[in-house]
Amino acid sequence: MACNSCGTGTDGKPRGCKNNGTCGSDSCNKLTVFDWLSNMSLPSNEKPFDFAEVRFKNGRKQYYKNTENLTLSIGDVVATEASPGHDIGMVTLTGELVRVQMKKKKAPLEGEDVKKIYRKASQKDIDIWTTSREREEPMKVRARQLAIDLNLKMKISDIEFQGDGSKATFYYTAEERVDFRQLIKNFAKEFNIRIEMRQIGFRQEASRLGGIGSCGRELCCSTWLTDFRSVSTAAARYQQLSLNPQKLAGQCGKLKCCLNFELDAYLDALKSFPDKNIKLQTEKGRAVCQKTDIFKGVMWYAYEGEWMNWFMITTSDANEIVALNKEGKKATSLEDYVSETDLKEKVDFENVVGQDSLTRFDKPKHKKRRRKPQQRGKVTSDKQQQNKPRRNNPNAKKTEGNSPQKKRRPQQRKVEGKQNQNTKKPQTKGNDENRKPQQKRRPNKRKNNPNKGGENKAPQKDA
Repeated sequence: MACNSCGTGTDGKPRGCKNNGTCGSDSCNKLTVFDWLSNMSLPSNEKPFDFAEVRFKNGRKQYYKNTENLTLSIGDVVATEASPGHDIGMVTLTGELVRVQMKKKKAPLEGEDVKKIYRKASQKDIDIWTTSREREEPMKVRARQLAIDLNLKMKISDIEFQGDGSKATFYYTAEERVDFRQLIKNFAKEFNIRIEMRQIGFRQEASRLGGIGSCGRELCCSTWLTDFRSVSTAAARYQQLSLNPQKLAGQCGKLKCCLNFELDAYLDALKSFPDKNIKLQTEKGRAVCQKTDIFKGVMWYAYEGEWMNWFMITTSDANEIVALNKEGKKATSLEDYVSETDLKEKVDFENVVGQDSLTRFDKPKHKKRRRKPQQRGKVTSDKQQQNKPRRNNPNAKKTEGNSPQKKRRPQQRKVEGKQNQNTKKPQTKGNDENRKPQQKRRPNKRKNNPNKGGENKAPQKDA
């Protein structure tokens, strides 16, 4: 982000790079111009151009006449003429390039509007300048509060002190006309200073504050763009962009200035395209344009009534059909022109990333499945089975090698079923559902029934 406090150091240098605004990244000096004529000497009997470009806070630049014939270089802090008093700024350009810049911006070389450079700033001038600059932030917070108290529909975006500390300029934005006469009185009473109100546009506000755009770079208006041209939605239509205000608007809330950058190239490319509203007359029927691709130079047409079937033809073929229609002739069909073009070639894209897939992190993690109690019994080793305590069964030796849980359970169920037959009690659904509490009582029955210890023995019936 561009440094908004350039030149606020005690030594008159930018606070960010401390290199007089000539650092490699150029992030602490906005709207700079590289002096490519600095190493060239002037011809004989030629005087140097007596104007210099001076920069103030947030990229504000003006041209001043060097009437005292001072030896100025880029980065010098100078005292310039102001009304009233004097202002403190930094020299950003000298020599013949200043003449070119003034001619480009149509700045006057003579007249009452031409201001002068008084002197190089002394240490006292720089101290007054820095102390007044430190008052800007707390004063801006208080000024916004006073504007809110008066219910004024305006936003005070920035405050700029004059170099001698005698005047403060309040920059504000508003959508409608604002009556700030009472506000100026409150400011003068609160701050005890001469006040100047200056309304700026939303684009100028963004250029003064700076920021990062959606492209990831610094805002063009705060780095190099000086003239703000009007941008309309027609620029987005010619470039076939979706008319989404959230994507087309910049940080200032207006349409992005970069929509005009490539507009001329699109307009030149569209000259070879026929008008979209022209319908192609064929023997099969009339065809209407559905879509255009400026980069590939192709157009899609569909017959009336068959809107789902699109035919892609080149612009030269479309112009040929239009020329035939003007002569009163009709083309056979769009299929003939589609077959002549080789636009259906498929391109095989290779994976240049490598062996790893880009979606390898999108796969969900597999949860660990819990094992069933029967599977857990299979995994247990023989040593674990040997270490288990033996139960008080007289026939325990016969069943050591086998899994006792699997063989004893069906036997106990059979025994219980036979006992139910002997007692001749009616079996209901409740008995089947309540098998689990009966299984808990099995260890107690084993101690009292000696016949249950055998595998093939069945209980004897009473005589």
